[in-house]
Amino acid sequence: MNTFLQKLTLVLSDSTLRNRLLFVMGALAVFRLLAATPIPGINAAQLQAFFNNNQFFGLLNLFSGGGLSNLSLVLLGVGPYITASIIMQLLTIMVPSLKALYQEEGELGRQKFSQYSRMLTLPIAVIQGLGFLILLQRQGVLPSLTPLQLGVNILVVTAGSMLLMWLGELISEFGLGNGVSLLIFAGIVARLPRDASQLLFSFDATQIPVYIGFLVAAAAIVLAVVVITEAERPVPVAYAKRIRGMKFFGGSSTYLPLRLNQAGVIPIIFALSFLLLPQMFATFFATSPHHVLAVISQFILSWLQNLAFYGSVYFVFVVLFTYFYTAVTFDPHSIAENLQKNGAFIPGVRPGGSTSDYLAKVITRITLVGALFLGVIAVLPIVMESLSGIQTLALGGTALLIVVSVILDLARRVDAQISIREY
Repeated sequence: MNTFLQKLTLVLSDSTLRNRLLFVMGALAVFRLLAATPIPGINAAQLQAFFNNNQFFGLLNLFSGGGLSNLSLVLLGVGPYITASIIMQLLTIMVPSLKALYQEEGELGRQKFSQYSRMLTLPIAVIQGLGFLILLQRQGVLPSLTPLQLGVNILVVTAGSMLLMWLGELISEFGLGNGVSLLIFAGIVARLPRDASQLLFSFDATQIPVYIGFLVAAAAIVLAVVVITEAERPVPVAYAKRIRGMKFFGGSSTYLPLRLNQAGVIPIIFALSFLLLPQMFATFFATSPHHVLAVISQFILSWLQNLAFYGSVYFVFVVLFTYFYTAVTFDPHSIAENLQKNGAFIPGVRPGGSTSDYLAKVITRITLVGALFLGVIAVLPIVMESLSGIQTLALGGTALLIVVSVILDLARRVDAQISIREY
């Protein structure tokens, strides 16, 4: 506690850190104001019923920062920007020039890569906005819109998504922490008072053991998220001694930290995106006048509404995408080359190809633990709701993962800023 107070005092006494913190708070206040401003003509009762009966869109609402459940001006949230970033990273596998731009051309190359992601965000936001508005219109949440009204609403929600993307980048540049993560974090935290009040008003004395179990599970999840997020597999690295004149250089030892969860929360977003497509199309065509389309859509929806089937598919997708995304972002061959160029080697392993194979084997083994952990976190809300029967106790494992990860990242960045100023 004393350490925390000392750090808080240092942050508040340093004008640069204080201004960065105030900038973040101001930007988050603007975001919450936009998220609380709904687009016109919403049927509030239908909207609440739609989200209460649809676990999947509730998870999408998480990544919109709460803007989707209000049908606000920023209902798409930072989802299109996240999707664009994921697509660009996937393209690095198929397009060698993009891979070179991202990995080999330094800061300027990464800036160009980010610019391409921003450009791709615009068409994705238009397509997602059109799909959501038509879907909600068919569900009775929105009234029947003329083409002009639909076009204006698409323009508004697309502009809101682009504004949030810009706001997130401003937070990253002039504030503290990752801007996109902080926007999602703010949306999750803003829902806590509402969820707590719903739980309080629906309190049932006969369910006290369930509530106690919920609190124990929440504490265990927070502990597990901290442990897995901070866990590393150190790979020892030694530097060969070099002689220059009459002096020896090198000969030091260090280690290469391989994180247990290299992918973060990205595999969960991948899985959501893949599960979104069939559910959105099925919901869209469920009321189709064509009998065959309507029957197929109802069949797909019936399977996706089966919690056991939906949870199993969701879990498998998260595990697979964890391996996939780790393979995209972690290149053992490149690391082995860099070690060899710098005169470094892993004791007991030959430089070059053998080092690359060794790193690939290690990352494959430790990724299994991270993948299973992310899979459990992803399906935890479904499991909790099935066991307790209380929807308000659908423990948001993904939400907890994001909240804890953002807090840990923010604490590391603050410590780094304080250390820079101390030296």
